[in-house]
Amino acid sequence: MPQFAPLQNDTFLRALLRQPTDYTPVWLMRQAGRYLPEYRATRAKAGSFMGLATNPDYATEVTLQPLDRFPLDAAILFSDILTVPDAMGLGLYFVEGEGPKFERPLKTEADVMALRAPELGSLDYVFKAVTQIRTELNGRVPLIGFSGSPWTLACYMVEGQGSREFHTIKTMLYNRPDLMHHILSINAKAVAEYLNAQIDAGAQAVMVFDSWGGALADGAYQEFSLKYMQQVVSLLKRDKDGVKIPAIVFTKGGGHWIEQIADIGADAVGLDWTVNLTQARKLVGHKVGLQGNLDPAILFASPDQIRAEVHKVLDAYGTPAAGNGHVFNLGHGISQFTPPENVAAMVEAVHSYSKAQRAG
Repeated sequence: MPQFAPLQNDTFLRALLRQPTDYTPVWLMRQAGRYLPEYRATRAKAGSFMGLATNPDYATEVTLQPLDRFPLDAAILFSDILTVPDAMGLGLYFVEGEGPKFERPLKTEADVMALRAPELGSLDYVFKAVTQIRTELNGRVPLIGFSGSPWTLACYMVEGQGSREFHTIKTMLYNRPDLMHHILSINAKAVAEYLNAQIDAGAQAVMVFDSWGGALADGAYQEFSLKYMQQVVSLLKRDKDGVKIPAIVFTKGGGHWIEQIADIGADAVGLDWTVNLTQARKLVGHKVGLQGNLDPAILFASPDQIRAEVHKVLDAYGTPAAGNGHVFNLGHGISQFTPPENVAAMVEAVHSYSKAQRAG
């Protein structure tokens, strides 16, 4: 196991663990991405998205780019949520302008019954990247590892690509729930092993992205998404060498299930921009920290308007007290068209206003 430099800024981890912080930490979903010209340059060098994601040198380079530009409080591994189903042999490929697709989606009962959790060795490029990023961060900020949720991965595995309606997977869910549960139980085991391997490689917190949980009806969400995220959380390593490893879960569109999500054992719950943080904080009490939840579209407004909206989010959460924790983030990933200088204005506003809040 490599020896890593001591952590200089643990504000993000402290907030997740509901410990006192001097200010509200901030990072962004998709913070390493197409809105940065330096990312686009590295991606051009790599030749393709997967060329970027599967090369530890390039993955490290793009993970660190936003930290060189903005004083963010965490780095997140540059990778893709579909690395796990790809390693299961489904044949991931990308079509320019259309996003990820699978050559061999799960169409038949035989396809489903043949599914196996991947050999972790086939994902070694991810773990190498984690170790390299953590080494090159040199203790500046913590590194977040991540995975898609069992349900979100299953959506791509059954639909064969992203979807608006989810007809194919919902047909399976209602017609053959046995097959659906079979896929999800394999995915839950695979996701937990994948995240634990990232922790072993150097990740200091992990996040489960349930991008499509909000597409489910009430009742179906609990049975087919939440239950399997709970399985993942129950299997995670929660400390490494005596240091706690916080776990965050995020269901986009999951605002009306906040209390149930807070009960699955994670340290923090991510919230999209439709949720009122004042109410969310009351609902979860001291169970979990909260992460979120500025509307990413606000970053197209003027810097003054961005600052005003940042203040609203921080005021909605209020000043953290003992047993509370808030990590500032967007309510979903940053848009590729966001001007980088607007991100700078947002980060500065989060830090300065949250310090002033605590000064009272």
